[in-house]
Amino acid sequence: MLNRPRAPRTLWALCLCCVLSLPDLHAAEALSQATRPNIVFILADDLGFTDIAPYGSEVNTPTLSALARQGVRFTNYHTAANCAPARAMLLTGVNNHLAGVPNIPEMLAPEQRRHPHYQGVLGDNVVTVATLLEGVGYHTYMAGKWHLGATPEKRPSRRGFERTVALMDSGADNWEQRPYLPLYDEANWFADGERFTLPDDFYSSRFLVDKTIEFIGSNLQDGKPFFAYLPFMAVHMPVQAPQAFTDRYDGVYASGWDVLREERLQRAVALGIVPADAALRTMPGSGDWQALSEQRKRYEAKRMAVYAGMIEAMDFHLGRLVRYLKSQGAYENTIFIFTSDNGSEGSGPADPTALSSRLGAAFMGYHVDYARLGLKGSYNTISPGFASAAASPLAFYKFYTGEGGMRVPLIIAGAQLQRRNAVLPAFAWATDITPTILSLTGTSQPGERYAGKPVQPITGRDLTPLLRGEKQRVYTEDDAVGYELTGHAALFQGDYKLVLNRPPLGDGQWHLYDIVSDPGEVVDLAGDRPRLLQRMQARYAQYQIENGVLPLPAGYSQMRQLVANTVRAQYTDAVLILLLSLLVLLPFLVAHRMRVKYRRQSATSDDQPWSKS
Repeated sequence: MLNRPRAPRTLWALCLCCVLSLPDLHAAEALSQATRPNIVFILADDLGFTDIAPYGSEVNTPTLSALARQGVRFTNYHTAANCAPARAMLLTGVNNHLAGVPNIPEMLAPEQRRHPHYQGVLGDNVVTVATLLEGVGYHTYMAGKWHLGATPEKRPSRRGFERTVALMDSGADNWEQRPYLPLYDEANWFADGERFTLPDDFYSSRFLVDKTIEFIGSNLQDGKPFFAYLPFMAVHMPVQAPQAFTDRYDGVYASGWDVLREERLQRAVALGIVPADAALRTMPGSGDWQALSEQRKRYEAKRMAVYAGMIEAMDFHLGRLVRYLKSQGAYENTIFIFTSDNGSEGSGPADPTALSSRLGAAFMGYHVDYARLGLKGSYNTISPGFASAAASPLAFYKFYTGEGGMRVPLIIAGAQLQRRNAVLPAFAWATDITPTILSLTGTSQPGERYAGKPVQPITGRDLTPLLRGEKQRVYTEDDAVGYELTGHAALFQGDYKLVLNRPPLGDGQWHLYDIVSDPGEVVDLAGDRPRLLQRMQARYAQYQIENGVLPLPAGYSQMRQLVANTVRAQYTDAVLILLLSLLVLLPFLVAHRMRVKYRRQSATSDDQPWSKS
């Protein structure tokens, strides 16, 4: 009995201590939020391996060069060979087939779309990095190209992003709100989940950085960190740039794509991006520069000058974002990640001045005039030859599983990182970006279930041990990473790559390369290493099964399927109307033909002798 009063006093004392300590707990939480780094994830579109100065380019990119000096450059980083599959992996850490995006929806065959995981839009079975960061108190922003689904539940505003302005399509004009392919009725822009009209003074790189600054500034003083996803439209077709940026490259490309490929190779060697003895492989379809007329050479050089101007314009506006963060005292606590969704685009017309090319551009309301190339109303691309130079010294480009389609720049920089101006040769893969961001921000990966439903586990690797210099590689010699796109195939294991590229540029055969010493994929080791070839082929077959890779329909071609899907999307209504009209008119047509036949038979009968009286 004598001890009974002490228990309540002790309990009250404990409660009082808890109450008094609440402000300290809140302060600790606030301090934790304040010390969590901001993340700015910048994604270029169709940027080649050596298209920026830190990787050997002649293009002036001072902002990216500064970030490279303040952080690390990966020289053996790989991504998907086209955009939507890459974006799915980058934002979820899950293989694109399992995430529902085996290809862009514009190139999926009807036979493939019968399967749930072949829809070309981000599945509900994966969690985005934005969702995970929002769940731990981050502001999450996006300004740029989405291309992972346009229906309400697929838009970025429903996939973890607090504020958004997003292009739903594979691309669009950079000067005004108009589509770049007849596949689309309009350029589908959405802001915070609702349809959005672009401003009259729109230029894509400037506008996207303006919106990113606006979003960041709206909450910068509340003490919460932010995740800003900035997927540029540069340098996806149509390749367009302000005249001032294009003018800086007047005459720079007059020597042609072969010279440019060699010059970029030498600079990449000097920077430690590729080995000193790296060799080049001439790609079929590049064309013979010397066989061109002087007029065509001038035009081709201008095409590439606009491309370079578009890259520099992107870098310039990115520099505005960096300066803004510095002015607000947020730069020192921000980590920047820069990469590209895939390699350079080589499917532009070899001769845009040809009648067929001019008529195609005119059909979309564009011109291809030399003087106005890259400005509002012009439709510009780079030629396959310059696309190959953009990926120098790599072989192939976008849509193919050669290194030129899959190996791209990756820069990670920030004051919190311990390494400066480092060049890392370790293999890295697109699914590694999400787990790396989660590690940098102290955010847990999702379990087998999230928000009440099962989800695919993250399979990417955390790259932070490389950033801290604790490890030389995060993938062992036995780890295998597979990839497939429309029958083009690749498997990475250790320093080796198993690869198959289908026609027209590929031969449909398996090849084996040491891509560390031979990034240009020049020396095929398949004959010398038959056992390794067979082992890697078996691993690729295992990858196909585990990721639900479907066989191609007979006679499939990427470009033919794109055309077929365009016709189906744009002219289905007209075809249905025509068929319905025919069905409605068919009875009348049959009746008419029967009447004509009857008259003829009657006339014939009247002429017969036995019919007369």
